[in-house]
Amino acid sequence: MAGVAVARPLLLLLLLAVVGLPAAWALGVNWGTMASHQLPPSTVVRMLQDNGIRKVKLFDADAEPLGALAGSGIEVMVAIPNNMLDMMTDYDTAREWVHKNVSAYNFDGGVNIRYVAVGNEPFLSSLNGTFLNVTFPALRNIQQALDEAGVGDTVKATVPLNADVYESPKDNSVPSAGRFRPEIAGLMTEIVQFLNQSGAPFTVNIYPYLSLYGNDDFPLDFAFFDGASSPVVDGSIQYTNVFDANFDTLVSALAKAGVGGLPVVVGEVGWPTDGEKHATAAYAQRFYAGLFRKLAGNAGTPLRPNQYMEIYLFSLIDEDVKSIAPGNFERHWGVMRYDGQPKYAMDPTGQGRNTALTGARGVDYLPRAWCVLNTNSPPENMSRLGDNVGYACTNADCTSLSYGSTCNGMDAAGNASYAFNTYFQMQDQGEEACGFDGLAVRTRQDPSTGTCNFTIQLENTSAAAGRRRGPAALTLTMALVLVAAMVTAL
Repeated sequence: MAGVAVARPLLLLLLLAVVGLPAAWALGVNWGTMASHQLPPSTVVRMLQDNGIRKVKLFDADAEPLGALAGSGIEVMVAIPNNMLDMMTDYDTAREWVHKNVSAYNFDGGVNIRYVAVGNEPFLSSLNGTFLNVTFPALRNIQQALDEAGVGDTVKATVPLNADVYESPKDNSVPSAGRFRPEIAGLMTEIVQFLNQSGAPFTVNIYPYLSLYGNDDFPLDFAFFDGASSPVVDGSIQYTNVFDANFDTLVSALAKAGVGGLPVVVGEVGWPTDGEKHATAAYAQRFYAGLFRKLAGNAGTPLRPNQYMEIYLFSLIDEDVKSIAPGNFERHWGVMRYDGQPKYAMDPTGQGRNTALTGARGVDYLPRAWCVLNTNSPPENMSRLGDNVGYACTNADCTSLSYGSTCNGMDAAGNASYAFNTYFQMQDQGEEACGFDGLAVRTRQDPSTGTCNFTIQLENTSAAAGRRRGPAALTLTMALVLVAAMVTAL
């Protein structure tokens, strides 16, 4: 079987060469690790190889994923988190970081590091300028350190930025009017000119899904790639999807900054599958089918037609302890479930075949056991149900219970059972984790419904054990809403 597994990516590569789809190999994925129970890094790397994925973007420089990537040949974008940017304004610190996290892996059979991501969306409006004064100095120092280390020709420093760093004026809201946000225009011009000089790309994160989220007036079909009933007209160009319009707004902004030909890498693009009414597997499947069809045809965008596009899907695997400050969908971006199994059909060749990605192999799960509401609990115990459900959802992931989500259609008992079980699994099925003042009971009977999956978590690993933590406390708000609904129903 090992020989078959190794041959699969090669066969897919040969198939792509035959049908003339080199764009499929521009695909990369984001590998996030904000999960309570993580797949072993070696399992993730093997999954990448099984699917012929040859580029991966990380959010830090953790030695375990990097060690697993050694010898794989997969191109890597390694990252410096925002909270380290201030440290990188000191050149000696930047040089030491490059030595430890880039040079140390630069050997035959090492890690194929291609980019260093300096920060992650550091200029988001919501960050209130926290990183405005440190990002560019950090970028310069890291690139200088790469050059000094002798790897600057092949490893480039870039800054993954959210699409909110550019805009079109409200009185002329078309891509050709694109410009950088006025309050950061000077800084952005310095950065893009530096990138152009160093030979690094501009890295941007584009999320058509977010155009829909919270905006019921946004035309649904404009978020996808299969045509729009009301295209955006910009001179002689008609934009039929928001991705192209967004990308070309950036292209226009770059031209105004004097670097119109600067290469652009799409560092994040994707569609979530739970936590909100538009976050569904069906919409995600539709979005990716259109995106892959576009890449396969080397379509580019109206302002950069017929061009190779380097794109990293966001993301590879669901992450159940990500902050839900942006929305409950944040924990459901993966094209794979928490256990590395595919969620829906996906054909990266862009041919629209009803195929699926290859799931993670050799996954170890906890025993087949669940924790559910004890329907035989004394009536007086029910007065404590709200507090117990609130506790469970504050310390585990209940986002699938939110409005429009996969588990939203259950009754109050089902909601309570889901909350109890997700906490029980988070705590590795510990006996004390299914108490809840006598309101819960263990069961061997799967309580899942047709649309709502009651998960069994992954077997604990030493890597994940050291990082076990509950979700962000913001879950409490949602927990209180759920509790109110349950108390009313009961």
